[in-house]
Amino acid sequence: MKSDEILKKAEAGEGLTVEEIIVYRKIVKPVEHTYGKYGNLAKEYLEKHNYGKYMLIENIPEYLHGIDRAAEEMYDAMYKKLSSLPKYKKNGDFIHNLQIETEMQRIIEEEILNEIVYA
Repeated sequence: MKSDEILKKAEAGEGLTVEEIIVYRKIVKPVEHTYGKYGNLAKEYLEKHNYGKYMLIENIPEYLHGIDRAAEEMYDAMYKKLSSLPKYKKNGDFIHNLQIETEMQRIIEEEILNEIVYA
């Protein structure tokens, strides 16, 4: 059977034999999507802990890329807001500045995970 016929048969939703499936897999390569940190965390969470929601999402790649964008926007907004607070003002001390930066990143990370990734 020719590969064109197998593709038409698969697109029509007809059943394929094992041999046809092998040929089909050689013809049609799966698309690998690359996600950011938060997209990967959301995918892992959905697959392990909320599989029903994972199966209901129509376009997983678009959904996960959206999570990455939302997390990036939230990070930028929160960083800007926290940086303006007197508690997180930096001075000339490297260790102090590093502690402030680490604390801000921890707070932002926790908020992103709670509000976007695991929501």
